[in-house]
Amino acid sequence: MPDITTPSAAEGGDRVAAVLAARYGLTVRTLTQLPIGQGTVNYRAICEDDQKAFVKSYPTGTDLHAEQAAIALSTRAAKAGIPGPRVLPNQEGNVIDASAPLAVSVWEWMPGHVTTRLSPPQLAAAGTALGRIHALFADLPGSPPAQGSAGQRWRDIDVDDITATIDQLLEIIAGRIRTGTSDAFDTEAQRTLLERRDQLAHVPELLADLPAELTVQVVHGDYSPVNLLFVGEHLSAVLDFRPPDPFLLAYDLGRMAFYPNTVTGDTGWLDAAATLIGAYQQAHPAVATVDVRACGRVALLQLLKSLYGVRQHYLKPGLFQDDLDEFWLLRHRAVSVLLAELAVTDTLLTELADA
Repeated sequence: MPDITTPSAAEGGDRVAAVLAARYGLTVRTLTQLPIGQGTVNYRAICEDDQKAFVKSYPTGTDLHAEQAAIALSTRAAKAGIPGPRVLPNQEGNVIDASAPLAVSVWEWMPGHVTTRLSPPQLAAAGTALGRIHALFADLPGSPPAQGSAGQRWRDIDVDDITATIDQLLEIIAGRIRTGTSDAFDTEAQRTLLERRDQLAHVPELLADLPAELTVQVVHGDYSPVNLLFVGEHLSAVLDFRPPDPFLLAYDLGRMAFYPNTVTGDTGWLDAAATLIGAYQQAHPAVATVDVRACGRVALLQLLKSLYGVRQHYLKPGLFQDDLDEFWLLRHRAVSVLLAELAVTDTLLTELADA
């Protein structure tokens, strides 16, 4: 992984404003760093003509060719009627400006708000948009090695390696406890990491029960409530497409249908999943039944093998680490719920797939 570094907030903001003036002809009146995103530093720019723009600042080391390919996916989706922002090219027509050390892309500002607890109409809208995206991207080419190996790479879960990382994190926490410097999160992290170490025993059985053939294609790559904007019940924008690396379709679907905030929010999470997946199937009737049946287990396995959030807390803090801490705890609770309700979830997905 490349070494990615970011400048201070003040320094970064000054650099962004200078690029917008020199390369986009935009005179910035106010530039506000937004408390969102981990891979980029994001801003809302209000210019002298009251034009608003969303600005992504890419840290040093970012693969800009991959990000350009991601922007191409977003553009393809928007042209097909998927709601989303237009990227604003610089004065030379480039979608990413890399003329300065701080590369940026500039987007039209979209109305709406993020909600992590979607209502039934919002769930249906999100499922419909994802189904349309998968149908639209189904014929996009991917390199044969990538198509053949993406699913297998995902299945190659090294439980021993994950356990070793857990033990490393637990030792750091134990050291903080010994020196009297521990805090409330250390207590929660210790508890959840010990539970996760035990839960990893389920991985081999869950993998063995997955079908051998799951669809691999270009997907959104980060489809979740935090990348959707709503105006009331209306979906106003799908954001942050990732580069077009072929991956499991069931991953995109399962991640959204069984999002941690949904699963841990109330007892209606199975109904929420059914609403989203039903709308998805209507928008993408060609989806393979095997992908629908497997999406819950794929979501569970992804959560099980991931230490996202807690690993950053102790080894390399993220841009908004408090949010990552909270997300780790939510994801861990979701694992516990999905493991406990695995049979019920499997039954629901079978019924939906066979409907």
